[in-house]
Amino acid sequence: MEWREDGILLSMRLHGEGSAIIEVFTSGHGRHFGVVRGGASRKRAPMLQPGAQLDLTWRARLDDQIGVFLAEPVQSRAAVLESPLALAGLTAACGLLHISLAERDPHPQLYRRTQMLMDAMAGGADWLGDYLRWELLLLDEIGFGLDLSRCAITGQRDDLAFVSPRTGRAVSRAAAGDWAPKLLPLPQALMGQGPVTRAEAAQALAITGHFLTRELANDARSTALPESRNRLLARISRATP
Repeated sequence: MEWREDGILLSMRLHGEGSAIIEVFTSGHGRHFGVVRGGASRKRAPMLQPGAQLDLTWRARLDDQIGVFLAEPVQSRAAVLESPLALAGLTAACGLLHISLAERDPHPQLYRRTQMLMDAMAGGADWLGDYLRWELLLLDEIGFGLDLSRCAITGQRDDLAFVSPRTGRAVSRAAAGDWAPKLLPLPQALMGQGPVTRAEAAQALAITGHFLTRELANDARSTALPESRNRLLARISRATP
């Protein structure tokens, strides 16, 4: 069994003497594990860092074996180390992919968006809005997309101010009425409107975090979000005026 394609490194752990087991995210083969012989060596280990783009060749005798990777560096994205916030964002994305996706299940659109997001983080671009949309896409890919296009009660598209914590659908300010305290405030940034402030980003992440936690728990994959994602929210919140 053999295949070859680019992939994003999500994690690496030592294996035996000098080898490593890496977890990657690819377009055609989804989240995939494999052994890299010599991956723990001083020469190879620096390239096996989360977020690195790799040229991967996977081989195994049988399809259900862990197999062996030949991994060559394409792009390191080590520039995120210069920004604590970008590093927090990249590790949060890696952590969420690890707990959210079933092994070897392809998600080509999510892969492309992940690649673009990590390029923006490494390139020093303003990526907070991209990250919020990435978490919305992740929710959609695991089967629970939010509907923020119109009010769930009236159908109107204007003055959307809340999200139902049960259905994930938007609710207008007028339709919310006495139920408003039980709904989640909907920041405009989550709908892609206007600039993304730190305060709005923190508010939006609280919403996507609510639904990610619920859906992953329902699917028995996890009972909590990864600590890396919690650190990202904490860092954004601390930086909020």
